Amino acid sequence: MKNTIQVDQQVKTGVGATGSVGTEVSKVSISVVAIFGVIVGLWSLACLVGGLVSSGGPLSFAGNWFKAVFGL
Repeated sequence: MKNTIQVDQQVKTGVGATGSVGTEVSKVSISVVAIFGVIVGLWSLACLVGGLVSSGGPLSFAGNWFKAVFGL
């Protein structure tokens, strides 16, 4: 067995994608902000529709709005 060669191999382990945690956190943050924006938009639309219904129409709604803002 004079002709045998000993080979030492070192195996390196690590994370394959650098910065993937930051990317995922950004995706979640953007999703949360977008969902919150949709919720606020739907809520404001519901408030406007409720105001229109309780005022009796768009013209009286605008009149009541001016009365509320300017204190008439």
